[in-house]
Amino acid sequence: MYSPDEQHRLLFAKKPLLAFDASKPFELQQKQLRAKLRELLGDEPEKTDPMPELTLLKETETYKDYRLVFWAESEVQVPCRILLPKTENGKIPLTICMQGHSTGMHISLGEVKYPGDNNDGDRNIAMQAISRGYAALCVEQRGMGERRSIVGVDPTREDNGKPRCRFTAMNALLLGRTLIGERCFDISRALDVALSLFPQLDENRIICTGNSGGGTATYYASCLDERISVSMPSCAVCTYKDSIGAMYHCECNYIPGAAKYFDMGDLALLIAPRKLIVINGLHDEIFPDFGVRKTFETIQSIYNAAGVPQNCALVTGPEGHRYYKKLAWDRFDSMQTGF
Repeated sequence: MYSPDEQHRLLFAKKPLLAFDASKPFELQQKQLRAKLRELLGDEPEKTDPMPELTLLKETETYKDYRLVFWAESEVQVPCRILLPKTENGKIPLTICMQGHSTGMHISLGEVKYPGDNNDGDRNIAMQAISRGYAALCVEQRGMGERRSIVGVDPTREDNGKPRCRFTAMNALLLGRTLIGERCFDISRALDVALSLFPQLDENRIICTGNSGGGTATYYASCLDERISVSMPSCAVCTYKDSIGAMYHCECNYIPGAAKYFDMGDLALLIAPRKLIVINGLHDEIFPDFGVRKTFETIQSIYNAAGVPQNCALVTGPEGHRYYKKLAWDRFDSMQTGF
């Protein structure tokens, strides 16, 4: 009876201040939205010498598997995995693979580290990339996998690798940052390091993709880093009010003030005219299909205004909250991406 939920619903119903408007200059809207997103993401971490450490873990007939660790900030290291195909066919396309709320980036490689690990739902994205002859860069996200917080944790209690995003996300907010902003920074720095270490990687053919929290990181990173030529977020792109504003989601999904200025669909302004493939599940209960379709209507309007309606697509799988490799890659191939 006394809940503030109804007031919040009324506020969600208002048109965001920087919502896309086809009658206004496209480039001006891009500039305004880019500045606002950068502001709301909070203070950007300060770059430091990455001092990368590269270790060859294994070599197969078709690829080499490396572990990469580099410094993103003065006290922040980022562990990654890089799979590099053995090829003499010139420059190699690169796929940035982002796992969502899981036990870590090893899921992208189809590896099992904890009892509950599995690759149901096509989550072995790095192996999908390598099977296509693409390099794969797996970036461990802050708050998950090897990068979980250790504050207040009982070292004798086994939690089977469960993500610990909340403490990390809340501290970021206290410090004038956001965890989304920090994760996007790590992705861009990982890309910097990978391109510097492996000159055979094609800087003009870079894909970023991931499911759930990995899809969220994919989408925002694609807004910020224009080197990403194809963005394929899965089970993450939806209206705020129908997803993270309608039910419990991890705190790492939130950007203070975001819904006042834009919805997720409006952010496609920062990706267009580059290629964008939104993947969702028909029965996804936390990023519902009707909210995804509302969002994609906005995305289509943006790409129409940019003069490249063929550069965006919506791929809907028949199940729930998972990746859909065949549908996604088939659509990727049909979009004439140049890969």
